[in-house]
Amino acid sequence: GAGTGEIGEKVGAALVGTFLGILLSYGFVQPVAANLEHRVTEELNIEQAIKAGLLATQKGFAPAIAVEFARRVVPDEVRPSFEETEQLCREARSESQAAAA
Repeated sequence: GAGTGEIGEKVGAALVGTFLGILLSYGFVQPVAANLEHRVTEELNIEQAIKAGLLATQKGFAPAIAVEFARRVVPDEVRPSFEETEQLCREARSESQAAAA
């Protein structure tokens, strides 16, 4: 039969394999998965904001109101203030008027 030394080597190899598998999954796979999940969530938030703005425009709301609908969908931690949004809209409007002239 198998000697104690052979069994010990096989148990040791199994333990090392288990340890490396756990280290790889917690140290590499989990952070990569969390990063990908975060990116997908960010893209989904952007798409939801675009959707809200387009739907408001389609329903006949004024452009400034449609922008506010879109702004409200953006998550709190990255949502611009109402004043910041108004300033950006004014700048975009003046740039488009300058380009048309």
